[in-house]
Amino acid sequence: MDRVIVFDTTLRDGEQAPGFSMNTMEKLEMARQLARHLELLHRVHGEAGRLLAVPQCGIEAVDAVRHARGYCEDVEFSPEDASRSDFDYMCDVLSATIEAGAGIINIPDTVGYAIPREWGERIARIREKVHGLDRVVLSVHCHNDLGQAVANSLTAIMHGARQVECTINGIGERAGKIFKTSRLLSHITGVHVQPNKAVVGENAFAHEAGIHQDGVLKEKLTYEIMRPEDIGRPANKLVLGKHSGRAALSARLKELGFALAGGELDRAFKAFKDLADRKKEVYDEDLMAIVTDEATQPVAPLYELDYLHVISGTGVVPSATVRLKKEGQTFQDSGVGDGPIDAVLAAIEAITGVKGRLQDYALRSATWGKDAIGEVSMKIDFDGTLVSGRGASTDVIEASARAYLSALNRVARASAQRMKEVGP
Repeated sequence: MDRVIVFDTTLRDGEQAPGFSMNTMEKLEMARQLARHLELLHRVHGEAGRLLAVPQCGIEAVDAVRHARGYCEDVEFSPEDASRSDFDYMCDVLSATIEAGAGIINIPDTVGYAIPREWGERIARIREKVHGLDRVVLSVHCHNDLGQAVANSLTAIMHGARQVECTINGIGERAGKIFKTSRLLSHITGVHVQPNKAVVGENAFAHEAGIHQDGVLKEKLTYEIMRPEDIGRPANKLVLGKHSGRAALSARLKELGFALAGGELDRAFKAFKDLADRKKEVYDEDLMAIVTDEATQPVAPLYELDYLHVISGTGVVPSATVRLKKEGQTFQDSGVGDGPIDAVLAAIEAITGVKGRLQDYALRSATWGKDAIGEVSMKIDFDGTLVSGRGASTDVIEASARAYLSALNRVARASAQRMKEVGP
C-alpha cells in the first residue's frame, strides 16, 4: 500500500526555536496530544525508538548507520543542507548508508533555501540516482526561511517522497528594509507577526541550537541564506537557552567584556546550563549575574550547596533540610527558624558548626520577568569578623543559601590559611 507518513518534529525542531523550550512533562503532554490528533503514536518524536544518524562525511555516515543499527532497526539518515550539497557526492553517500542499513533517507532543506520547482526536481533526481532507494522510505525535512516549507513538502510528495517531517504551528529554528516595513505595518494595524514567521518574524536570523550557533559563529552562510543587514536588521541573534553550547556562551561573554577560559568557563557554563533548564531564554543580565557570582567565589570553595528543601507557609513552623559538599564528602542536616531563610541558615550552621549572625540582607532582581534571577547580598558577623557574601538564583531562598555559603567559605579559607601560617 502506497502511503505518506507524517513524522512530527514539534518536540525536536520546534523546541529548538527561541522561546519554545519545554520541560519533560510538557513534552509528554504535547506528545500525547499529537498522538491523539495524528493517531501515529509510534511516530511522535520524543517517544519514538528511532535513531537519527547525522555524520559529517561519507565514511562516518556508513559507520554511524552501522553503529545505530546495533541499537534498533529503525535508523534514519539525514545529509544536512541537502539543498546546497554537491549532488553526486551526496547521492553516493546516500547509497552507501542504505547499504549499511538505513531504513529511512531524509532529505533536509536545512536553511529553507529551495523553491518548489527545484526542490521537486532534486527529489526526483535523487530517486533516479540513489541505489536501493526503492526499499527504504524517502523523507523530506523542509525549513521555512522563505515561507516555502509547506509547498516544498507537498512538491516532494508529488515527486515520490513518502514521509514529511513537520511541526505544529510551523514552529522551528529560524524562519527579514522588509523588516522595518513589517514592523511599521504591525504598529499601525495592531496585528503582530508571529515569531516564527518567514523572513520578518522575531526569530528570523535567531539561532538557539548549539551546532547552529557554532556554525554561524564560524561562517554565517552555514545557516543563513541572506545577510540580516540586507533586509533591515542590525545582525543575527544567538539566543542563549538550554540547547546552546560553549562556543555561543563564550562568544557572548566576550562581547559583554568577560574573557573566560578553562575552569572559569567550565563553571560559568555549568551555571548557565542549570539556569537554562529553568528559563526559556537566558538574557545578558543573567549572564552577568552568573559570571560575577562565579568570580566572587573562592577558586575551590570549601562548602558547596548540593541539595535544599524548604517547608514554609501560614500556620507552619518554617523548616529546611540542606546537604552540603565538602572535600568530596556530603553532609546533611535540618533546621528551623522564623522564616524559610532563617531555617536554611540554621541548617547550614548545624552542618558546619560555624555560627554567623546576619547583619545585613538585600535582595534585588538581577533580570526581569517572572523567571528572573534574584541576587542576594549579605553581611555576616562570624565571631567579630564581618564578611560579605553574594548569591544568585531564580529561587531567592537558594540565592540566600548561596550568599551565606560564599561568606562562610571566605572566612573558612581565611581561618585555614592563618592556621597553616602559624602551624609547624
